[in-house]
Amino acid sequence: MLLVDQIGSSHVHSTDDPETARPSNSKITTTLGLVVHAAADGVALGAAASTSQTSVQLIVFVAIMLHKAPAAFGLVSFLMHAGLERNRIRKHLLVFALAAPVMSMVTYLGLSKSSKEALSEVNATGVAMLFSAGTFLYVATVHVLPEVGGVGHSHKPDPAGGRGLSRLEVAALVLGCLIPLVLSIGHQH
Repeated sequence: MLLVDQIGSSHVHSTDDPETARPSNSKITTTLGLVVHAAADGVALGAAASTSQTSVQLIVFVAIMLHKAPAAFGLVSFLMHAGLERNRIRKHLLVFALAAPVMSMVTYLGLSKSSKEALSEVNATGVAMLFSAGTFLYVATVHVLPEVGGVGHSHKPDPAGGRGLSRLEVAALVLGCLIPLVLSIGHQH
């Protein structure tokens, strides 16, 4: 089977391995997904930096740094396995690496003192942190949980009839999402 790498290279790959015969747009989709995730990390970091609470800043920074290296390793491993040239991999990695710092600076500047005065009705820092947390929950529920449940991430019906999540697992997921809401009732800063 012949594959043409459509990410700017006219290099033709010959392979009979269906695992490496991924569509070329999966390389862009994977990079784009991780860039969006890194940008959401940047929003959280910028929002944390705009607060005066150093403990929040430190926690967010450490959390982001702990998973950034494995995410970069996974991206490079996937792109190498998909047969992308090293120079193209470096470009994908550069975009991924810049997403969090750039969004962090944009968020920090957006939540600066003058912007906070304009947004006095809304806790802009909290909204930015919630946005970042929401992207994490979206990825966890849409991409990770189906993989754990044995269904896999596909928009096509599963011919093998994968079982998906049980009712108990769905109930636990919903309960876990509602616990922070219940805990925040009556809590003021």
